[in-house]
Amino acid sequence: MCMDTSFLLAGKEEVFCFTKKGGQPMIREVQIHERLSLAQTIPLGLQHVFAMFGATVLVPFLTGLSPAVALLSSGIGTIVFLLLTKSQIPAYLGSSFAYIASLTYFVKDQNNLAAAMGGALVIGIIYVLLFALMSYFGSSWIHKIVPPVVAGPVVAIIGLSLTPTAAGMASEQWYIAIFTLAVTAFLSIYAKGFLKIIPILAGIVIGYIVAAFAGLVDFTAVTASVSVDSWDKIIVSPINADTWQAPVFNKAAILMFAPLAFVTIIEDLGHMIVLGNITHSDPIEKPGFNRVLLGNGLATGIASFLGGPPVTTYGENIGVLAVTRVYSTFNIWVAAFIAIILSFVNPLQALIMSIPTAVMGGVSLYLFGMIGVTGLRTLIEARVDFSKNKNLIIASVIFAVGIGVQSHGVAYATLAGIILNLVLREEKDEVAGSGKEVS
Repeated sequence: MCMDTSFLLAGKEEVFCFTKKGGQPMIREVQIHERLSLAQTIPLGLQHVFAMFGATVLVPFLTGLSPAVALLSSGIGTIVFLLLTKSQIPAYLGSSFAYIASLTYFVKDQNNLAAAMGGALVIGIIYVLLFALMSYFGSSWIHKIVPPVVAGPVVAIIGLSLTPTAAGMASEQWYIAIFTLAVTAFLSIYAKGFLKIIPILAGIVIGYIVAAFAGLVDFTAVTASVSVDSWDKIIVSPINADTWQAPVFNKAAILMFAPLAFVTIIEDLGHMIVLGNITHSDPIEKPGFNRVLLGNGLATGIASFLGGPPVTTYGENIGVLAVTRVYSTFNIWVAAFIAIILSFVNPLQALIMSIPTAVMGGVSLYLFGMIGVTGLRTLIEARVDFSKNKNLIIASVIFAVGIGVQSHGVAYATLAGIILNLVLREEKDEVAGSGKEVS
């Protein structure tokens, strides 16, 4: 039986259906190609914006780039990605953390924005070249080298490796973070109707209000942004013509940036595995990992001409999909346009920036934990047999490297898992005793 909560889906009045599974009601998933009404899509898109905002603007703050340009780059880059992947992958592209050290060196230390953007452009070119190679050779081989015993632990560590960052944010005010997390989890389980699929947005809003009453919200920047004398100070172009510089190919920048492209490519592969598991699709096959590379590469190339950091698919937004079970790419389109609008409107930027770090930390703990559990679910559903030494070794190494290595641990762990899966062979007594209990 369905609940009586109605939604406008693809222009038609439909019931947001709850189906029985094991005697328990479950909310119906909104699939990739489906659309909710615009009135419902806007808050869902805004929810994705909140999820990516902190990380996307943190990169330019650390490296000396413009946060407004980073927002603009992420919005335009996401649109390019959606177009090139035929709107079949609900992924949002935000500022990549992999290039922080390289960007900081050239932008802050060397005051050479042109060289930094040249390095970013090289990243985009590498992606496009790999797109051409993969288009020729195909991508079906990816599933052969990344079976469930590799995919499951990789998905898990994508979430678990991010939890220290979330915990650091939450530690600013633990009681606010725990309250926000608890509200978000409560709404995810017990809320009714539309509120059930925007628990992250609702949790942030409620956490913000409580933090404001506790005197933890600094409204100085918000007040200053709305007390200006003219619209030209409220609506401002994110690109400053006086400081903008076109990308220039610099040998040192190329040598610093280029090797990192392969790190982010492996991370992209991990994100596609996560998305496939969450959305019950196979983005590696359809529309194809080659299109993922092309979309990401062109988005990064465009960002380099705007003066923004390289972009990549975001685990935060994948977490939103896992929590809400709303996979519609239309919501990602809306999020991208909201990000572009935010890049021009100072008061809106200031309002979001005023959200206490602890509030975002509480929500992030929830999102990253959900990604981690998704990886464990992959292992369970694939019935990976851990009585076999090969499977045990692969999973243990992936977890150890992914969680233990501070920088690019996910990429190194994925690579280690792929190599071990190709090199290791099952022991003869395990093969002979297949289907029997191994003592």
